[in-house]
Amino acid sequence: MADHLSLHLEDEAATLRVGAALAAALAPGLYIALSGQLGTGKTTLTRGMLAGLGWTGPVHSPTYTLLEPYAFSKIDFYHFDLFRFREEIEWHESGFSDYFNPASICVVEWPERAGQLLPQADLDVRLSLAGSGRALRVDALTPAGRECLARMHTLEIRGAGRTG
Repeated sequence: MADHLSLHLEDEAATLRVGAALAAALAPGLYIALSGQLGTGKTTLTRGMLAGLGWTGPVHSPTYTLLEPYAFSKIDFYHFDLFRFREEIEWHESGFSDYFNPASICVVEWPERAGQLLPQADLDVRLSLAGSGRALRVDALTPAGRECLARMHTLEIRGAGRTG
């Protein structure tokens, strides 16, 4: 089984479906790094993950709050956006590292803004513009990430074509 998954997402609905499919493969303790330019669908993918986990409330972008927490009965889901960080030390000073634990799923947009202070991501997810849609690449970087990706490989997602 490959350590990566590449998909073409034809529209926002496909991005939401991929997020929901990813949710079906998630396990507590995972850290997912989300990278891509503004407007490539990072928050939309996260919204799909949350919907796939059963969240029915609003999903806000944490661009201004830096963190949006979502509590489920079996896990805590933390959605971070580090776009406004200017220096790596801001990560250390924020105290956010306490949220990375075996009972949580942490999704971090703009992880490069914290540099080497973040733990090793289990999944590195990259979104980019591709024609009228988006290109998505998921790389598994740890054994837990490979297990998650293996579960995701078994899913068929409407509106998302595999590219490699």
